[in-house]
Amino acid sequence: MASKAEIKKKIEALRDELREHDYKYYVLANPIISDRQYDALLAQLVGLEKEYPEFSSPDSPTLRIGDQPAKGFPTVEHQVPMLSLANTYSEEELLDFDRRVQNILKTSDYSYVSELKLDGVSVALVYRDGKFVQGATRGDGIRGEDITQNLKTIRSIPIVLHSASKLLRSFEVRGEVVMEKEQFLKINAEREREGEKLFANPRNLVAGTLKQLDPRAVAERPMKIFLYYLLTEEKKLTRQWDNLRLLKEFGLPTNPYARKCKSIAEVKTFCDEWEKKRDTLPYEIDGVVVKVDSLRQQDILGSVAKSPRWAIAYKFESRKAETILNGITLQVGRTGTITPVAELHPVFLAGSTIRRATLNNEDYIRSLDIRIGDTVVVEKGGDVIPKVTGIVKEKRPNKTRKFIFPSLCPVCESRLVRPEDEANYFCENYQCPAQVRGRLEHFAVRGAMDIDGLGEQVIDEFVTIKLLNDVADIYDLHRHKEHILSRERWAEKRLNNLLDGIEKSKMQPFHRVLFALGIRFAGAGVTRVLAIHFHTLERLKSASIEELEAVTDIGPRIAESVHRYFHDTENRVLLERLQKAGLKFTEEEKKTTANPAITGKTFVLTGTLQRFTRTQASEYISEHGGTVSSSVSKRTDYVVAGDEAGSKFDRAKSLGVRVLNEDQFIELMNIK
Repeated sequence: MASKAEIKKKIEALRDELREHDYKYYVLANPIISDRQYDALLAQLVGLEKEYPEFSSPDSPTLRIGDQPAKGFPTVEHQVPMLSLANTYSEEELLDFDRRVQNILKTSDYSYVSELKLDGVSVALVYRDGKFVQGATRGDGIRGEDITQNLKTIRSIPIVLHSASKLLRSFEVRGEVVMEKEQFLKINAEREREGEKLFANPRNLVAGTLKQLDPRAVAERPMKIFLYYLLTEEKKLTRQWDNLRLLKEFGLPTNPYARKCKSIAEVKTFCDEWEKKRDTLPYEIDGVVVKVDSLRQQDILGSVAKSPRWAIAYKFESRKAETILNGITLQVGRTGTITPVAELHPVFLAGSTIRRATLNNEDYIRSLDIRIGDTVVVEKGGDVIPKVTGIVKEKRPNKTRKFIFPSLCPVCESRLVRPEDEANYFCENYQCPAQVRGRLEHFAVRGAMDIDGLGEQVIDEFVTIKLLNDVADIYDLHRHKEHILSRERWAEKRLNNLLDGIEKSKMQPFHRVLFALGIRFAGAGVTRVLAIHFHTLERLKSASIEELEAVTDIGPRIAESVHRYFHDTENRVLLERLQKAGLKFTEEEKKTTANPAITGKTFVLTGTLQRFTRTQASEYISEHGGTVSSSVSKRTDYVVAGDEAGSKFDRAKSLGVRVLNEDQFIELMNIK
């Protein structure tokens, strides 16, 4: 039997061997053993560490599998702010940047380093004595969140560095976490099979993954990192180009495509080259980052606001392609909204084949004079959502056809109507199958009833076999176990998980139930206001339009829609069934924790938040004495803007309303 000393030596040898294989595979891309051999070594180490916990180590390769869930992310203050870059979109703006550099430096003796602008998530890593000890998000540039355990699951981040790094006892590196397109597509394909909502793009998937509280879930999603910035007080650093080489010597992953450029003309050549080659990369890039090479000159140039004067991001144009418009079909939303969709001759664009694209509404089609048979320009908005943005008139054939909006719903053949002052047509048949599916999907999503396992594909299947005709039918699915189990791909475990999710949904508060009903114009903020004001379903059902309008943030359009919903006979029957099923129709009074910065303040939420759903953010605000409004006015105190913030952000700026990003919102709310 081996002694404890021999066991310890064996464990340390396995760790060293696995670290070396990680470096060769993830940094050098040159593995020397098979995946099966690697997994066998890792399993051996896991077994020994489990049997001999006294030899556990915070830098063990086994930690990449994922530790226990965290309760939250502590805040980390960056020693040097993580500045954001100013953007430029044309050669002229790039030349303007170069002229500003030359004017401030008062010399033409400088060079640039051009690096690919990776479309990922920025992080900072701290190493001490050759070991990775802390990792944080960029946050607001001043403070970020400690996501060390999540970052340890990324195998291209060395936990212990090579001996070359011992030249520096303590240093910080910054970089970008990305996910390769192939992995992104695999994850989305799996989510589609499970009927779950798809991620919009790899960047959003990475951002959401790094904010997961359970590192084990993070470990299941393969991500990579490229490091590009070095900070230390122990060594006089002189040039960005030398720092990139130093990072590589330390065994840290750097992007291989950086280039040193003697002039802005060489920079532009690099930009043009990669704008053409961007689709050859396994990950997404959206431009080139241009940095003055000399760190001394960087100090002279300094920063303005939150952006350095010594660097700029040259953003590539949104990718476009030309293809033939074969036809226009109509999509029916859950509220009956009719959206025209372009049916295209397949065209490869931005890493995927595009067959369909949005056309917004009838007015949009007319304004661009889009005709069936035209050569159209397709663009990926934000390199994500395909849309038709124009036509190529000189390529128009003689036999194109103007699109005439039909008078009947394409699904149920009910008459379509277009209300005055609205751009959209509507199907008013509440029982239209497309609307039924849409309402069921809305009811089950996170932020509403949050029913695990009840995604688009499951809903489509159950609507097709007539197990689901309305949302109340969800709570009768337990009566159809034998029928469901007789169908393909339905095993006992999967069905039980679904039924458990349905049972748990009965615990959702009244305002979430109201939101899940999908009342037109009644978003999460509106339904929360209604639930708090009227407190019970009975009081809300009996409210007049005048009483509804008297509620803060409830305008005439919302009041009329809510009143009409609760006075519809079929809706009343539906609500009775949901009450009998055990859903909550009384709002529980939550104790408000007064916060002088929040109490009495009005918030508007816009865009996509990474750490919260809008519903969760609204709940935090309410619990701290604030209110959430659906529209921006002079009485608004704060607009909380997430990713892809829309017109509310612009209106806030025009009115001088203070805009908070997600990290500033978290700080204001004192959320731990």
